[in-house]
Amino acid sequence: MFKLFLLCALAAAGRSEIPEEDDVLVLKKSNFDEALQAHPDILVEFYAPWCGHCKALVPEYAKAAGMLKAEGSAIRLGKVDATEETELAQEYGVRGYPTIKFFKGGDKEAPKEYSAGRQSDDIVNWLKKRTGPAVASLGEVTEAESLIADNEVAVIGFFKDAQSEDAKAFERAAESIDEIPFAMTSADSIFSKFEVSKDGIVLFKKFDEGRNTFDGEMTKENILAFIKANQLPLVIEFTEQTAPKIFGGEIKSHILMFVPKAAADFQDKMDQFKKAAEGFKGKILFIFIDSEVEDNQRILEFFGLKKEECPAIRLITLEDEMTKFKPDSDVISAESITAFCTRFTEGKLRPHLMSQDIPEDWNKNPVSVLVGKNFEEVVFDPTKNVFVEFYAPWCGHCKQLAPIWDKLGEKYPEGSDVIIAKMDSTANEIEAVKVHSFPTLKYFPAGEERKVIDYNGERTMEGFTKFLESGGKEGGAPAGEEEEDLDLDEEGDQDEDSDGEADHDEL
Repeated sequence: MFKLFLLCALAAAGRSEIPEEDDVLVLKKSNFDEALQAHPDILVEFYAPWCGHCKALVPEYAKAAGMLKAEGSAIRLGKVDATEETELAQEYGVRGYPTIKFFKGGDKEAPKEYSAGRQSDDIVNWLKKRTGPAVASLGEVTEAESLIADNEVAVIGFFKDAQSEDAKAFERAAESIDEIPFAMTSADSIFSKFEVSKDGIVLFKKFDEGRNTFDGEMTKENILAFIKANQLPLVIEFTEQTAPKIFGGEIKSHILMFVPKAAADFQDKMDQFKKAAEGFKGKILFIFIDSEVEDNQRILEFFGLKKEECPAIRLITLEDEMTKFKPDSDVISAESITAFCTRFTEGKLRPHLMSQDIPEDWNKNPVSVLVGKNFEEVVFDPTKNVFVEFYAPWCGHCKQLAPIWDKLGEKYPEGSDVIIAKMDSTANEIEAVKVHSFPTLKYFPAGEERKVIDYNGERTMEGFTKFLESGGKEGGAPAGEEEEDLDLDEEGDQDEDSDGEADHDEL
């Protein structure tokens, strides 16, 4: 007996207590396997201390951890400082911050990518969907009331026969959505409480109308379309927390109103914007952005706006290629916004392409300066081979490339058939080239064919020189024929100027 007691004591002593911060497990390479054994279902955030997105997530992540712990759930949340635990980060393919992965059933080989929003309710609902049934069963009015009270959005199916075809269609729809809780009831008391007289689906929410009732043929596709049209507010503010819902949603056409929240007429502008939004539910997502917030300045820059020019309206599509549109008038009224959106849905708007004015000395230095207004004339000159860097002024990789690019320009002086050029793609846009990351390097060889060749080689003088002397063959590929190895994660964040910077391009 004493020997058994001693063995148990030694085993317990061998397991170190996993430290916690605000109910979140602090994980390292040394305790990671132990954590997975002790907590088979664990959501892990790989973060960097300097990352702005990570800092914004801290309170919501801790709140979600506390909610689960208070419920007595076996699901835990953990975090890994990927800048310290580099081996662990590399093992799980961490390329941007935060990267969030779910380890289910203690399986460390194939964790699932977290794909919902960054508010505590989103995190908790996603985890419950991943570990439990897609549709909860409600038998008491208090259960239904709690579900509605505890969630920003909840969907309840009212079906007298849980095995009916309509109920099965509801379950199939529920399996497709992770971030919203679904429940089903056949209880007369719940039907009565919520004034539902026949089988149906009701989406409950803490904004706008408060509830929406499904009307139509109950197919999975129709139910999903109903939820897509009603799960977000008519107008949603762009923040760190709402960004995943905005970019990860089904609606890819977004109209943005840039307006300072502190402005005296802010509410009037919001009322007009919201009134216009009513006619485009499920078609266009209406978003407002506080133009005074420092973190939003890069978004203004992306649309070619300055704080002083706000309030302003812009529209963008996030399909295969991002396309921007600008209204003809600066007037912000329900009527003008409705007319603008109607012309967009009818395909009557032309894209808005930004351009700076052509500098007087655009070709007086070793590296020529291109803008939207002179791009076509220069790069498609049939007598010239033009090598262009598309850059962003704030991009750390672009800053590192600058001295090499200047030396390359000096190698091919004026009069040469090679032009080394650069274009600020945050202030200039052209139809011929879509830039998804910085820096992007493209070669436009001489001739009438208007060819475009992507440069995929080393960013060194030797690499650039070989590429140009081979006519774009060494280190190049026809544009569009090779898949670019870019970090296009909307949620990722990288330190442009930090040590140990990840070696890939910046958005």
